[in-house]
Amino acid sequence: MKLSPVAAAAVACLSLHVPSPADAQEAAPAALREITVSTPRGEVTPFNVPGSVDRVDGAEMRDSRLQVNLSESLGAVPGLQVQNRQNYAQDLQLSIRGFGARSTFGVRGVRLYVDGIPATLPDGQGQTSNIDIGSVDRVEVLRGPFSALYGNSSGGVVQAFTASGEGAPRLAYSLAGGSFGTWRQSLQLSGSQGAVDYMLDASRFRTDGWREHSAARRDIANGKLGVALDNGDKLTLVMNSVRIAAQDPLGLTADQYALAPRNAPLATQYDTRKTVEQTQAGLLYERRIDASQALRLMVYGGQRKTTQYQSIPPSAQQNPLHAGGVIDLSRQYGGIDLRWSAALQLADRPLDVVAGLGYDNLREKRRGYENYLGPLANPVLGVQGRLRRNELNTVWNLDPYAQATWRLAERWTLEAGVRRSSVHFDSHDRYIIGANRDDSGSARYGKTLPVASLRYQATPDLALYGSAGRGFETPTLNELSYRANGASGLNFALRPSVNDSLEVGAKARLAGGLLTAALFQTRTRDEIVTDTNVGGRATFQNAGRTKRNGLELGWQHETASHWRTQLAYTWLDATYRDAFCSPSPCGTANTVASGNRIPGIARQSLFASLGWVPPEGWRAGAEVRALGRILANDVNTAVASGYAVAAVYAGYLKKWERWELNAFARVDNLFDRRYVGSVIVNEGNGRFYEPALGRNWTVGLSGAYRF
Repeated sequence: MKLSPVAAAAVACLSLHVPSPADAQEAAPAALREITVSTPRGEVTPFNVPGSVDRVDGAEMRDSRLQVNLSESLGAVPGLQVQNRQNYAQDLQLSIRGFGARSTFGVRGVRLYVDGIPATLPDGQGQTSNIDIGSVDRVEVLRGPFSALYGNSSGGVVQAFTASGEGAPRLAYSLAGGSFGTWRQSLQLSGSQGAVDYMLDASRFRTDGWREHSAARRDIANGKLGVALDNGDKLTLVMNSVRIAAQDPLGLTADQYALAPRNAPLATQYDTRKTVEQTQAGLLYERRIDASQALRLMVYGGQRKTTQYQSIPPSAQQNPLHAGGVIDLSRQYGGIDLRWSAALQLADRPLDVVAGLGYDNLREKRRGYENYLGPLANPVLGVQGRLRRNELNTVWNLDPYAQATWRLAERWTLEAGVRRSSVHFDSHDRYIIGANRDDSGSARYGKTLPVASLRYQATPDLALYGSAGRGFETPTLNELSYRANGASGLNFALRPSVNDSLEVGAKARLAGGLLTAALFQTRTRDEIVTDTNVGGRATFQNAGRTKRNGLELGWQHETASHWRTQLAYTWLDATYRDAFCSPSPCGTANTVASGNRIPGIARQSLFASLGWVPPEGWRAGAEVRALGRILANDVNTAVASGYAVAAVYAGYLKKWERWELNAFARVDNLFDRRYVGSVIVNEGNGRFYEPALGRNWTVGLSGAYRF
């Protein structure tokens, strides 16, 4: 009998470790250490959250890993699909319960935060490239209805938090290298003295890339400074800067992938590439008003400049309404979040209340240039040519929100919240030449987003819950950028999609570990999908209703003898409920039938790991990751096959007086499996496929000294 990739991986992970009676005796007194996650009402243990939430500690994210991408370490989170495109010009492909799967670059449909500063802009588009894994304390992933309390495009929430400095000054340096000319090094200084704590980290990453024309370099500087004031208040300053220069190898057709997956002929011809420079800072003020009330104020601002050279043929740019093949964006953004919280009583039972107001603003200068010089018959490609687009775009939102948690009985907890999200778009056209008319315009999207849950503590170690909520996604600026009829200007005919979610789940402390299970359904109307994709320009439309049914299972356990087991399984059936055409106009070959699967989403995924991780000495482990097949287009004619891959690692950690030394070696894709790592959904030229790395290795060494 031939097993599917997911079933084969399940068999493999079950064979990793079968506990003996002795193991069971050792495991009995052990338990996962108590951890908390951040919620609007404060720090709460994941067991007590009436929804699906996971926390991945920074130490675990760094252990025996390159420390460059979130995809290295978030595999143990159910419901999260995060894949490395092997293309640093386009960021990771990240989706939660299917939200964000259609994004061809960056992250959309999922809210991202770094130290409380949104890495998702007001229009719903975000990126993970400024997350510094070397200094991160933890990453938290929230899924389900309560994500809607974070506003627009909150199909899920990913938050990264920088560690705070503690104790005497600590200086650390780490170096890692791997296959295909890959290097990363970082320098870190942290500590605390009196009322001040600090964390400063700088890292540099370089790679030649596995594929042709996929070299990249990235520099990150990250800092956090905390000051405890005499009256008990606290100020925290966070700073972050990132610079990226990356070649873009583009996707491949099925034939190109089959014959030469490492080649990038079109990318080489056009010298496709992207540069990014971003700097941001935020100030957090926390004040305790009295024993039951507190205030929290976050103010932030930043700027981001992006230049991208695309592979659009010069012939397509002869249309006087075309915006060119070079994108030049200059963005300034900022915002404020004011939050009041109180611990009160209702009917002599505890009542926690949170109320706040969030404001975010984005000001974008968008220019487009031709990507060639010279005559059309013999152009010089991959250079900046004539100006073809010039506009000033503004997006802002003003969102009041409130949340209350009432322990109405000894075992029952009721939680409810609401957010009124209003997103405003405004575009001022500065390129009015010939057939290019004045395409200025504005649009406003608003929606009230209620959520509620009921939690029942059946026993001290078993909790059951049910939750429901409504969320919405506005079009992003990139989705608004072009009109389907070829006219210039923004496509303000697009409507936001609205989703209603239900979830029931259980959490159990079992044998010293934590077992979680969740069943969910999300129904969406006015789903935003591809309309046309020609001449290097994608336009979008609203396509009626979709449905996502799913199951998530998670297990985390660590024995007293330091054996750690992690399992995460997701089943997700995501389909269109209404027929539509993609691309337009309608024809037999491009009709998307009711019941078609939503592309970019695997129906099944599995992660399993077993590691021996003592606090000092030798350590080792193995991982298995499996993903079902992924459809690449709405009509379901292009598909990337499912796969299962394995990784092994070993290392040695030594602590000696003021010194700490750590070395590791790791091999990924151990059996050199050939597979598609990610897909470009609805790519207009059939270049859907982004190949994954073959067998590859990483070695690393780090040292730290505590003064």
